[in-house]
Amino acid sequence: MMDFESFEAQALSRPLSQTDKAAAVLLAMGKGVASKLLKFFTQSELQSIIASAQSLRAIPPHELEALVNEFEDLFTEGAGLMDNAKAIESILEEGLTPDEVDGLLGRRATFQSYEANIWDRLQECDPVAVSVQLAKEHAQTIAYVLSMMPSSFGAKVLLQLSEEQRPDILKRAVNMKDVNPKAAAIIENRVMEMIGEMEAERNSAGPAKIAEVMNELDKPQVDTLLASLESLSTASANKVRPKIFLFDDVLYMPQRSRVQLFNDVSTDIITMALRGSTSELRESVLASIGARQRRMIESDLAMGDAGINPRDIAIARRSITQEAIRLAANGQLELKEKDVQAA
Repeated sequence: MMDFESFEAQALSRPLSQTDKAAAVLLAMGKGVASKLLKFFTQSELQSIIASAQSLRAIPPHELEALVNEFEDLFTEGAGLMDNAKAIESILEEGLTPDEVDGLLGRRATFQSYEANIWDRLQECDPVAVSVQLAKEHAQTIAYVLSMMPSSFGAKVLLQLSEEQRPDILKRAVNMKDVNPKAAAIIENRVMEMIGEMEAERNSAGPAKIAEVMNELDKPQVDTLLASLESLSTASANKVRPKIFLFDDVLYMPQRSRVQLFNDVSTDIITMALRGSTSELRESVLASIGARQRRMIESDLAMGDAGINPRDIAIARRSITQEAIRLAANGQLELKEKDVQAA
């Protein structure tokens, strides 16, 4: 018969089972942490762990340290002590929000990246171009797209839509319920197509380059060239025309945009640009500046244009139009009233 000392020596040398290891780690954690983890084990697993804990041999510090390291390695590899992935998910779900759990497990990472990509890229497009594309869609689709846009950009797009469309779209957006994922996917695929079309148009060098050339010319020359281009291809003329902005077009800007444009333009440049202009254009510019600055410019203009180099007038006008184009590109002003743009 084996004596007690021999039995004890054999027990101390016996390898630990997985259940023994689980019991040892739980005991090492202390009551606070262990009690939170116990609820994630099944009844039979708990019974095995309790039985193991009651007969568990003394574990030296160095062996316990190795055991904890083993547990950390298994957890890092995605397999818990019981090799139960669902138990790990349950632990995460107990202490984290659903979005945080999804993020950690990578369940929504791809979709969120795709979703953010759509609306970030759409925001980089011209709100006028976006509104033109959206106007072709059903009101419910427009409402969904507007609800997904960043609010500041969505407001710009909404204002570009016709007054007849806006009330119905707003009502649908306010009363919108959860959108069916399949329907949302179809709409978002269409938005991606729209973005591709607008980016291709925006990145096309041809219309932009031709417009840059025409912006250096006088209005009669531009009108002649556009008429010639339209006689050959209406589509080509329509691509170039919105990119052209001449000094005479200041007359068609919204008043608030004119005020913003001329706010930082020096008096000398405004005076030079207005020489030889029509009375209507001159009045629209002077009505956009302060009273003191206006009196100074009117006084200079009253002295006549004798000895003024036409090239200096052209340079002054070009500097103003280039500033207007820059501010419009940054979304700080509008070059034309909506009814003029539609025409």
